[in-house]
Amino acid sequence: MSVNSFDNYPMSWKPDLSRTSGPKYLALVSLLEEDIKNGRLKAGTKLPPQRELADFLNVNLSTISRAFRLCEQKGLLSASVGNGTYVSADVTAETILLCGKESARMIDMGALVPQIAGSHKVKQYAEGLLKKPDALKLFSYGVPEGTARQRQAGAVWLQKSGFHTDIQHLILAAGGQNALTAALGALLQRGDKIGTDPSTYPGVKTAAKLLGIHLLPIQQKNLEMTEDGIRYAIQNEHIKGIYVIPDFHNPTAHIMSVETRKMIARVAQEKDLLIIEDGINNLLEEKPLPPIAKFAPEQVIYLSSLSKTISAGLRTAYVHVPQRYYQIVTEVLYSMNISISPLLADISAGLIENGTADEILRERQQEIMKRNFIINEMLHGFVTESQITSPMRCIRLPDHFTGKSFEICAKQAGVQVYGAERFTVGNKAAEKFVRISVITPPAIQNLEEGIYRLKKILA
Repeated sequence: MSVNSFDNYPMSWKPDLSRTSGPKYLALVSLLEEDIKNGRLKAGTKLPPQRELADFLNVNLSTISRAFRLCEQKGLLSASVGNGTYVSADVTAETILLCGKESARMIDMGALVPQIAGSHKVKQYAEGLLKKPDALKLFSYGVPEGTARQRQAGAVWLQKSGFHTDIQHLILAAGGQNALTAALGALLQRGDKIGTDPSTYPGVKTAAKLLGIHLLPIQQKNLEMTEDGIRYAIQNEHIKGIYVIPDFHNPTAHIMSVETRKMIARVAQEKDLLIIEDGINNLLEEKPLPPIAKFAPEQVIYLSSLSKTISAGLRTAYVHVPQRYYQIVTEVLYSMNISISPLLADISAGLIENGTADEILRERQQEIMKRNFIINEMLHGFVTESQITSPMRCIRLPDHFTGKSFEICAKQAGVQVYGAERFTVGNKAAEKFVRISVITPPAIQNLEEGIYRLKKILA
């Protein structure tokens, strides 16, 4: 008698293949998606062992393995050696974080988008640039990796972080997300694993899902990856690289210690490990710490962008790429973009060259400081500590809330925030917090009103 003849066989998931057609592994994928969508399979549920499920369904073990592998690539499942396979903790969470336009009365404190009012100097410079006799050339195709002048401006910008590179190692991209997706697509294959923090930037999750790359949470201590955790993931999970945000980590706003930066660089050099370092918020710090790239430039792809510091609409990123990866990353960016926008790249270079970018950066920092003082006062006891120039903050939630449930309550009160589930990687339950944006509300009054509404829910 086969195992699946027992009606009461104890299993967390009992798919029924009797009414399906086509390849069984694809039918299993569809059933899993359907059960997750309908709520029959909750986030964090541990699935039966593959061999047990194969016996129950009277199918080959390879059928189950193939289905599970495809579900991992879709981001539905999270598996680790010796720990089994789980429904991903973030399986029902939305990962696209953009300003919502559904209601003019909604106070957006979710997406990290600097105020448009701060871009008046960018507009002024662009107007002057367009009056020049040769301005028409800025509306044609550009050099895929950027001109020498544009890359030199990028090298100058990165030096402000304490990292010295040259134009032979720099590529321009159409914003940080564009650069991140290109780096993942160029250097990793479908099915490869890359380590991240247990909570991380949702943009890397969407890019990894698109490319079929698995994200694996690395063990942490005090919000920082541990050496033991990295070495375990290399040896047992066979990760090919690490994605890390050392400065104003998204979502926690934590700033990684210099000691941990040096440790990651040392392990990367020893194990020839790829590091993708997201430095998009680095220059918002009053005194930026040196990037990991400074300690291991031959192992690190370092991403810097003007979106949070100067103007979100510029869509200009500067990417340091080790020489051995330069050609392939350039080719992938060409495939994605053909070229960057010569207009935006020239505006960015000009603002850096004439010092306007530094002025805008200082203004941004001063505005963020004002806003964080208000947040510290109004949400005292709920908001986590952070440097005064942090563009985001985390609110700790009472036990009766999850991040997702609080997000729903906040939205009903007219405030958009993002729950922890949006940032979670792996199979562990999401922590009880929401991330709020310091920089998105267009005016101080909007920020204060949003905080007041959130505080009423917390109380």
